[in-house]
Amino acid sequence: MKLTRRTMLSGLASSYATGVSAEAPMSSLRPVARPSYQTITERAIAQSGLSGEIAIVLSNADTGELIEAHSPDVPQPPASVTKAVTALYALEHLGPMHQFETTIYADGTVTDGVLDGNLILAGGGDPNLVTDDLAQLAQRLKDTGLTEVKGDFFVWDDALVNLDEIDRTQLDHLGYNPTVTGLNLNFNRVHFEWKRDGANYTTAMDARSANYRPVVTTSRIRIADRATPVFTYRDLGDVDQWSVARSALNNGGSRWLPVRHPALYAGEVFATFARSQGIVLKAPAEIAVLPSGVATMVSFQGAPLTDLMRAMMRYSTNITAEVAGLATTTKDTGQKWGLQASAARMSRWARRRVVGISPYFADHSGLGDASRLKASDMVRFLTAPDVARTLRPIMKDIPVVNTGGDVIPTAQGAVQAKTGTLNFVSNLAGYLRAADGRNLAFAILAADVPARERGKIDGSESPPGARQWNRAAKALQQELLRGWATRLS
Repeated sequence: MKLTRRTMLSGLASSYATGVSAEAPMSSLRPVARPSYQTITERAIAQSGLSGEIAIVLSNADTGELIEAHSPDVPQPPASVTKAVTALYALEHLGPMHQFETTIYADGTVTDGVLDGNLILAGGGDPNLVTDDLAQLAQRLKDTGLTEVKGDFFVWDDALVNLDEIDRTQLDHLGYNPTVTGLNLNFNRVHFEWKRDGANYTTAMDARSANYRPVVTTSRIRIADRATPVFTYRDLGDVDQWSVARSALNNGGSRWLPVRHPALYAGEVFATFARSQGIVLKAPAEIAVLPSGVATMVSFQGAPLTDLMRAMMRYSTNITAEVAGLATTTKDTGQKWGLQASAARMSRWARRRVVGISPYFADHSGLGDASRLKASDMVRFLTAPDVARTLRPIMKDIPVVNTGGDVIPTAQGAVQAKTGTLNFVSNLAGYLRAADGRNLAFAILAADVPARERGKIDGSESPPGARQWNRAAKALQQELLRGWATRLS
């Protein structure tokens, strides 16, 4: 049964009053009667035509005063709004200047440029390592004077617990659901390209980035004469074997596919660049334990964590969120944790960080369906001490547009927020500058969970009705932002 707005406001105010700690920034916990905002919210919801649940909370970010609420205490799938929590979790534990490091070790003695022993490529978890970085690492290795490796070439990815994929309920071929390990390259995706050649197709699998596109053999693909499924996957041990339905290919195109053996993938790419520098390596082989007594030859440090989190907020990269969360838990506890256990620790941290909220996270990216978050809890998180100072500068600028799609000049730069999108789930949470200059915090969480479950049974990337539903949810968000950012109250 739907609660009335008066009842919901009273309930939310009560939860704020009973849950606030001495550290909370709220100087007044009473709802503020603002008919203009009520009109905006009620009209937007009525016009949206959305099925499922819609939860909305708008508060003064500086005082904590509740301005408007609709179904504030209904737990919703947070999707990628989770990444805002993960960003703070990582930044407050690892520090804004933390850098993930990828290292080349020598397990042996180097004499006159010859390594009498093994070379090891070891990942430190960097989620944003790309092909260009490995090219730079190979150049640095050459600059040490190394010319030959007599032993084997090993890759080590055990700095973090290895995850075959983030969410097992997702389709195998989705590039945003990759394997996560301590050695990740190109967000653990391989570039698949096809082009019609007469009655057949030519295909290529490569590890492209800005300046290079080395061909790889650790991922292979063949074209199958079938209608469905579009893609199939087989693990051949050291090789990802894909097949694609001929009927799904047009004259030419490309897409990213996930890599399920990322350490070998990175090793193959590094060996290609090492060979171009005159250093011939054997085929990479994985090792479970980094040998003691190895000597560092060269290393590559990734961007500072603040920059990684800013990119994650903008592009919503799932692997960045999972690495950041896993690395944070590992540092905080001194041991490696699995995904669900690490996410549970992040949930408990959030409850301690903001007393009175009760989020549940099944992962650090929001890709899984089991996570739940209330709009009221998200806004309380955003308005907790020192949170806005850390998160708002790294959140994505969300343009506020008129009904014709043009940016409203007076609302330029007014909204910084994190999006969260799955089929039949569309969320937005962050900060907003009102027309009267006040700082506001908001959460808009919309989800049709039964429709999402039916869509997963359908087995397609975009099940029937999903695009229309998500477009309507985005329109609802814009209607609310437009009213909140331009309406004086």
